[in-house]
Amino acid sequence: MEPFFAFLGGYWWLIFPVMGVMASIGSAWERGARRRHRRRLEVLKAKAELKSAQAAARGRTGPVAITPAAASAAAPAASFMADATPWKTPASGTGATQLERLFTAHDDVTRRWLEYELDVAKIIAFPAMSDGRQPLTAAFLRAKRIADGLRPASAKARLTREQLAEYRNAVADFEVAFDVAERDARRLRDSSFTDGERKRLDTAKQLLTVAIDEAATPAERQIAYRRVREELDGLILLSDGAIEVLEAKVMLEITTGAAAQAGAPASPTVKPASSSPGVSAAPRPSAAGAPGAAGGAPLPQPQPMPRTVKDPKGGAAPWPVPARSTDTTPGRVVHPKPHS
Repeated sequence: MEPFFAFLGGYWWLIFPVMGVMASIGSAWERGARRRHRRRLEVLKAKAELKSAQAAARGRTGPVAITPAAASAAAPAASFMADATPWKTPASGTGATQLERLFTAHDDVTRRWLEYELDVAKIIAFPAMSDGRQPLTAAFLRAKRIADGLRPASAKARLTREQLAEYRNAVADFEVAFDVAERDARRLRDSSFTDGERKRLDTAKQLLTVAIDEAATPAERQIAYRRVREELDGLILLSDGAIEVLEAKVMLEITTGAAAQAGAPASPTVKPASSSPGVSAAPRPSAAGAPGAAGGAPLPQPQPMPRTVKDPKGGAAPWPVPARSTDTTPGRVVHPKPHS
């Protein structure tokens, strides 16, 4: 024991930094515990709102209080319950009308979900909507599977009263689960990622705007598309449908730019000006009327229209034109005799 006490006597001052380190570790542990507890309470609250909204959609009354958020989420389902008329027969028009309404609501929720599933920009902005590890997203996917399984083949299908009620409740659960999951995803955004991962997501957002920008060159869009895939690798798993939609957008922009370049009007061809002022092209004259032609043979090339000038002797003489026959030296000018 003497060496131990000797050590304490020589290094007694180490107790202060050790206490500081222990205090920081304890405070970090306490903050983590509070965060986990708060998250657990949020999940429990969301589950309670979901159950209360489901109970309200089914028309049950009970001691469970419905919060304003849950009431707003259950509003579409409540509207279906309010508009529903008593069931008469499986083949009646009332049942067909209810099925059409349920089909419309079912397709509307599916369309809203596909916007998060196929739009890469929304996937980056709200990654929780495509993350099945999130409890609310998993609950929504289960409700979707149940509703899809209970959906009849068409609005004219013959259903019993129990089957119609079961499908109506499944659609209501589907709507409520999607609304709750959407609100939770918009609240979380990218808070579940680290700082470095958030920077990668921001970079992917900027590159995505370049990949679908019509003003960018095809090479820039292709490079931006590849960079987006690289930045999202390991962070967000894109579905095959989202990749196909993104590739279609990128290729559409490239095709549009190439078509615009191909459809540009060609530069107008400039015709060479005539060497003699005032001389215009005319149809090929006959051999008999062309000066310098011998034997009535046709000229090999069209001749310009003769231009009359005033002769010093008082007569009108044609403008001198270059001779183009083979028996005349090139460049020699032939002056025809004035007409009497």
